[in-house]
Amino acid sequence: MGRRVAVAGASGYAGGELLRLLAAHPEFEVCAAGADRRAGEPILAVHPNLVSYAGQSFSDSAVATLLDADVVFLALPHGASAALAAQLRPGQLVLDLGADHRLADAAAWEKYYKIPHAGTWTYGLPELPGARDALAGATRIAVPGCYPTAVGLALAPLFAAGLVETADVVVVAASGTSGAGRNATDALLGSQVMGDVAAYKIGGAHQHTPEMVQTLSRAAGAPVQVSFTPMLAPMPRGILATCTARLLPGVDTAALRAALQAAYADETFVHLLPEGLLPHTAATSGSNAVHLQAAADPVSGRAVVISAIDNLGKGAAGQAVQCANIALGLPETLGLSALGVAP
Repeated sequence: MGRRVAVAGASGYAGGELLRLLAAHPEFEVCAAGADRRAGEPILAVHPNLVSYAGQSFSDSAVATLLDADVVFLALPHGASAALAAQLRPGQLVLDLGADHRLADAAAWEKYYKIPHAGTWTYGLPELPGARDALAGATRIAVPGCYPTAVGLALAPLFAAGLVETADVVVVAASGTSGAGRNATDALLGSQVMGDVAAYKIGGAHQHTPEMVQTLSRAAGAPVQVSFTPMLAPMPRGILATCTARLLPGVDTAALRAALQAAYADETFVHLLPEGLLPHTAATSGSNAVHLQAAADPVSGRAVVISAIDNLGKGAAGQAVQCANIALGLPETLGLSALGVAP
């Protein structure tokens, strides 16, 4: 018998991806798949790909349902995790895929989310310096957002190495529609999305902006200013982030690549692609991988780093499982793949 695992919010896209990964995890056994609005419905009615759950139904996400688990994944909307998490046992490993516990700055949280700050948990981006030590044995883990994961892994090594300025970071990133969640809206209808790419929440309005600032400022050891423009792309999953920062004098492409290579040479999931190859979202689909490429633009004097991830994988469920493995002292890669699905 493995460790008993409960998923709250299991009917959503991230929750469904969690169920998929957990079904193949040799140390985890799903004891509850909570989905309040769909409690009692067959799991296959919502996630027809998860045939190993045939005959099983969603439960509710009440505290009583979750208390029996050794590990609880909260795949809930932003603002919905904190009250539930506060009622769980101190010894339970709880991983919040929402934003409730990611930010250390309460004022930044309240500015973007408009509700009181619930506190800060251990931040679950294992490839950042010192993160694994903090995650080992942790019982409360904030799983990073999808955009901040793609951007943080792309730029943090450059700031840590002192290769770029802190005052002029520009990120333009396109996400698949699953990043907006499962709730139906007019903007996410197939007829609206197909054949179209559109920006949204421009001018620093996106709620992931302060999380990017937090990650990059920690890497730089100084405040970093970020201009972030997100875009919705006509694909179900994936993120392609174009991240730029002003180069410090004398920094060229070789120096950028050397910093990324030094940071990730021993990482299973983060890959600096060979020169001449560019990241594609499809290449990371279904995986926990991050694909990176970097170049110095001598005309503009900017570093350009392209990052591709699966927003439901390394950007959500895959990263959550990776963090749970580390917290429990299991092999970090257990139940996860660095290889995408193609075509």
